[in-house]
Amino acid sequence: MTPSSTSTPHGPRAASTDQHDEFDANQAPGTGPYEAGYAESASGRVYTVTGGDWEDILGAGEQDDQRIVVNMGPQHPSTHGVLRLVLEIEGETVIETRLVIGYLHTGIEKSCEYRNWTQAVTFLTRADYLSPLYNETAYCLSVEKLLGITDQIPERATVIRVMVMELQRIASHLVWLATGGMELGATTAMIFGFREREKVLDLLELITGLRMNHAYVRPGGLAQDLPDGTERAIREFLVDMPKRIKEYHKLLTGQPIWKARMVDVNVLDAAGCIALGVTGPVLRAAGLPWDLRKTMPYCGYETYEFDVPTALEADSFARYLVRLEEMTESLKIVEQCLDRLRPGPVMVADKKIAWPAQLSVGADGMGNSLDHIRKIMGTSMEALIHHFKLVTEGFRVPPGQVYTQIESPRGELGYHVVSDGGTRPFRVHVRDPSFVNLQAVPALTEGGQVADVIVGVASVDPVLGGVDR
Repeated sequence: MTPSSTSTPHGPRAASTDQHDEFDANQAPGTGPYEAGYAESASGRVYTVTGGDWEDILGAGEQDDQRIVVNMGPQHPSTHGVLRLVLEIEGETVIETRLVIGYLHTGIEKSCEYRNWTQAVTFLTRADYLSPLYNETAYCLSVEKLLGITDQIPERATVIRVMVMELQRIASHLVWLATGGMELGATTAMIFGFREREKVLDLLELITGLRMNHAYVRPGGLAQDLPDGTERAIREFLVDMPKRIKEYHKLLTGQPIWKARMVDVNVLDAAGCIALGVTGPVLRAAGLPWDLRKTMPYCGYETYEFDVPTALEADSFARYLVRLEEMTESLKIVEQCLDRLRPGPVMVADKKIAWPAQLSVGADGMGNSLDHIRKIMGTSMEALIHHFKLVTEGFRVPPGQVYTQIESPRGELGYHVVSDGGTRPFRVHVRDPSFVNLQAVPALTEGGQVADVIVGVASVDPVLGGVDR
């Protein structure tokens, strides 16, 4: 649906929610299991989506005494969230795998249409909740393209964006290592993984103020500059973390049980990945060095020195090795970011766009300091009015649409953002890598053992917050 084919979400179309609208009494029923009924209203057609019975869609068809249907999830701890797998098995062999999603749907994309361009960040950061800074950055890069200010973003802000994203790539891969290890019975891997992840989250909390869902990256720059002591804390982490990665290799890489569960298990070659749209470590473990930081650089990644780890085996063990190597490469990038940090602003100079980025906290830790309030209130009446309008109404973005893609820990994370010229997004659609990569699960698991389903899902590393949105 394009802006030219309908009213804006903030104009006449929004009137359809008025309780006084008169609906056509003749409801048009849906004609299939996925089709909704609708009613004609004064402001257009309104669709009504109702629940259905999964048995009508997932029916087993012809009965077979040798096969049974087993539900794995949505509450199963090994499905990485609320993913439901409907497995048709014969003995211990998986004959068919069907995925059921939607249990974590929160309406994040739609909610963006009812907040201004900056406020939408607080929704989108909650999609892939293990790599929220990637959602924030991809969205803000899209908004900045629409505004035409890509070249005006301060260098310091761009370097910090790269640095916090690479720190979060490490944290995300550590969650994958910890949860995957726990599911395979390697509880020490779980303890080690979460131990190091806490160190990364401490750094992100120091930088952004929050452990997760930071809303730190804003259109035009960042919410605030690095606090005192940040560089020293990160350099200490850079000294410690390589030792920990060596520990993971000593603990797991040569461990016979670990290898028996993963080597030659859940194989999906490069051709299969491309056919299914799979990206990220799963694709690189199949031998294709497709990494958007190298192939379609953004945020100045073309100026950083790092390698793209790959493997040829295309199995779960190869994905494990690729992710461990990616953590090492991220450490290299973070160190280069520290070396590049120079004093400067972290928000674009245009005050018509720049969200206040130097907010001070009072002695009680609960709000702005009195000095900051005096500055806002005492500068001029015009400054106060502008500040009020920028925060409450927001800035206007020229009409248009863009698609921006970046390399998240799980693969290509894309944002299709549409503006109708207003102060709020007309449409925000997320191409989440977990959603696309989940299509590979049937190919990974069918024909294998039931126990290998756990390994296959873990090797894809899906995050259901990004899948369902």
